[in-house]
Amino acid sequence: MPDRIARTVLGLCWFVVLLEGFDLFVYSTVIPDLLDDPDWHLTASEAGRIGSYATFGMLIGSLTIGTVTDWIGRRWTIMACATWFSVLMAFCALAPNPTVFGIGRFLAGLGLGGLIPTAMPLVMEYIGERRRGSGATWMMTGYHVGGLVVAALAIAILPAFGWRAMFWAGAVPIVVMLPLLWRYLPESVEFLLARGREDEAAEVARRHGVDLDAARTRVAGASTDRSGALRTIFGRGYLPATLLFFVASFCGLLLVYGFGTWLPQLMRSSGYGLGSALSFLVVTNVGAVAGLLLTGPIADRLGTKRASAIWFLTGAVFVGLISIRMPSVLIYLAAALAGFFLFTAQVVLYAHVGNHYPAATHATALGWIAGIGRIGSVIGPTLGGVLLDADAGVWSFYVFALAGFIGAVAMWLAPRSPLAQATSCWPVSDGAGSPKPA
Repeated sequence: MPDRIARTVLGLCWFVVLLEGFDLFVYSTVIPDLLDDPDWHLTASEAGRIGSYATFGMLIGSLTIGTVTDWIGRRWTIMACATWFSVLMAFCALAPNPTVFGIGRFLAGLGLGGLIPTAMPLVMEYIGERRRGSGATWMMTGYHVGGLVVAALAIAILPAFGWRAMFWAGAVPIVVMLPLLWRYLPESVEFLLARGREDEAAEVARRHGVDLDAARTRVAGASTDRSGALRTIFGRGYLPATLLFFVASFCGLLLVYGFGTWLPQLMRSSGYGLGSALSFLVVTNVGAVAGLLLTGPIADRLGTKRASAIWFLTGAVFVGLISIRMPSVLIYLAAALAGFFLFTAQVVLYAHVGNHYPAATHATALGWIAGIGRIGSVIGPTLGGVLLDADAGVWSFYVFALAGFIGAVAMWLAPRSPLAQATSCWPVSDGAGSPKPA
């Protein structure tokens, strides 16, 4: 498949994923201003619940997006979700009170929940079999680049213009992005074939150099027996691991969304000024981007099961270390390493799920495990607010670190796959020239 169209699809979907990262971290940066707003009288617990509204919307969006995509296609779904997000950013900027603001956050989450589940298969389709691992990793760096963009904007904008300006900034990119998506993002050939739109599929394949026969083979071979896939992942030989993966996924996304939402306020409550607290957001996201780029080869050598357990545990250790007063260089290093391990552990978990189950059940297994994880993403922001209202101090860090420790234990205890040969989803092999078993 031509590199040009692969790079185009990857680049556009990378920008789409950046929007989800922007949404999570923009709220974390404005929480201190919202708590200080004399007209809104928010407590930390109330702010935490508002943070959970967006993740609850994302949970619903991710569960329903398949039906929408099957109806209108991946290209139109991505454009609709991105536009919806931007409109709701403007809605939040205009919100007159916390109730309206919370409704806007929930509605924004509905659109965001569909972005990654729709963009990821499109990237996988156009980037080719041999580059799928690296393509997924590169695409997910957009999430944390979104965090970096938010932190940089917050340092420049918040002191002068206040929290509403941050949401206006989130509404602006669609002005440029929507025309680019309209002009350059192709529809999925596999979607068109599955819908019986053969002529359109042939035209898109011809225009972009897609192997139409290979796409037909993939569509014809796709498993539609979802009940069979469910019987497998919950059946004999797989059930113990499935339940442990549920636990790990729940803990992982509780950490990502809970700790990610509250990091600036946690640092502020520990005595750092707002500017310094925001700088921790920068370094954790730099660490996360580095983690996504470097973890693949390491996980390939260690095995994805072992690597995921180590990443959860090490991330938990560094989250705990951030609570300790240390010289600036050391605490920023701890924050960067927390981002490196904490935000990457979930990706390694998903890679291991791809190794653990039969190929025909991958979509179902990932859907269930990611869906259970989304429950953690709903609880995490509320938990952080409750801890701050309770004046838990450094114990707030330790509670989040405990979630990482539980995730590590769950991954470590997960039994090996019944499959005779489980291979890594990452694009790099071990030194012997073949993928290392998970």
